[in-house]
Amino acid sequence: MICGMNIGMSSPGPLDGTYDIVVVGGGPAGCAAAVAAAEGGQRTLLIERTCSLGGMGTVGLVPAWCPFSDREQQIHRGFADRILRRSLASTPHVDPAEVDWVPISAEALKVIYDDELGRAGVAVRFDTLLVDVKVDAEGAVQALVIADKSGLHLVQAGVYIDATGDADLVARSGVATHQGDDAGGELMPASLCFVLANVEGFGREPHPALAIRREDAAGRQLITRIRQDPRFGMIPDDHICCSWIGPGCLGFNAGHVFHVDNTDPANVSAAIMQGRRLAQVYRDGLATYIPEHFGDAVLVNTGSLLGVRETRRIIADYELTLDDYLARRSFPDEIARNAYFVDRHLLSDELASCDADNWEDLVHGRHPKYAPGESHGIPYRCLCPQALRNVLVAGRCIGTDRTVNGSVRVMPVCLSTGEAAGCAAALAIDTGCDPRALDPSRLRRVLRERGVFFAGD
Repeated sequence: MICGMNIGMSSPGPLDGTYDIVVVGGGPAGCAAAVAAAEGGQRTLLIERTCSLGGMGTVGLVPAWCPFSDREQQIHRGFADRILRRSLASTPHVDPAEVDWVPISAEALKVIYDDELGRAGVAVRFDTLLVDVKVDAEGAVQALVIADKSGLHLVQAGVYIDATGDADLVARSGVATHQGDDAGGELMPASLCFVLANVEGFGREPHPALAIRREDAAGRQLITRIRQDPRFGMIPDDHICCSWIGPGCLGFNAGHVFHVDNTDPANVSAAIMQGRRLAQVYRDGLATYIPEHFGDAVLVNTGSLLGVRETRRIIADYELTLDDYLARRSFPDEIARNAYFVDRHLLSDELASCDADNWEDLVHGRHPKYAPGESHGIPYRCLCPQALRNVLVAGRCIGTDRTVNGSVRVMPVCLSTGEAAGCAAALAIDTGCDPRALDPSRLRRVLRERGVFFAGD
């Protein structure tokens, strides 16, 4: 019995290609997975719905990498380190020893990913959508239906990797997933990142009001004053982070768009339009209240992807929990470490109860942050959806509870889980086993040979 194929078409189209591994999604997780799979000797195809690799770090315009370290040593290594080093080389104003909150040159990063996938021999198909998934009665994916400018096609592989961020491949296989609180409640808000050019003060710290994490109380008060000005009342909250991405250019991850569901295209379309209007309001408000920096600033770009923080998560063989996070737990099958704090942005009802006195506790104090040198493991089982035999998942939608998803969703972790998924898929092809039956000790040996960090290294 074939599940899916319920989209009202007479034919899914001709077979377009057979590969060892097909990766769906070209963000950090998908790029890492595809390179690792190809470097493992497998014929690999990557399908990407936009026309650039890199996801939120490129077309999404996220202005800085989240930390690669545990504040004592770098813990995201292997392919993640390759990307970080090349990214640093494209921002000469940044200390090359930095590994945390490193600014991103989006255009340079696009080419970096192009080069890495090209060097590895990955076939890349831009402007291509996953339409449907053909699954047999034993839970093995038989083919993907994809759509591009020339029509509908089938692609086949031995192993498939879902790196869509929204678990699209898993969901379109007819397999249940988690989403948010699983009760239809509000998801974390999204942000549309943007770039202002012709900003004064390059080479110095941005104005205190724009400090990452906004621990500076005076800075928060200034942002509050801007928001309270009726001209700029569209600004919803005090969330504003920025980084110098080049001379005179500040990249912003600022503000929120609430009640966004990235699995609902009409909802996302409206949210992107709202985000574009919000970016212009930020420019105008900053120019009015901080004219020495922003008086002549120009809004030059807004993200082509909405910065979505939460949608689906797979029902995995193991789902990482808050208890695991708080215990700094290690696992015999772990394939990566993580030290990022639980970064769950306020929902609209939480924001309504937030004021200057409790803002810091609500935003950052709900779960204790790690001390320097502390981290937890991510088990291989988190990458394995329960109901599918030949599918692995990497990136934001791996198996976790909702709270821990706020920690592992960021790009350095996605690079690490992506590399693990790609290596595991390659080993599964080599050994002729389903990915879920793979010996994790063998996978860990391969990852260690690639420079991946494990506890005790």
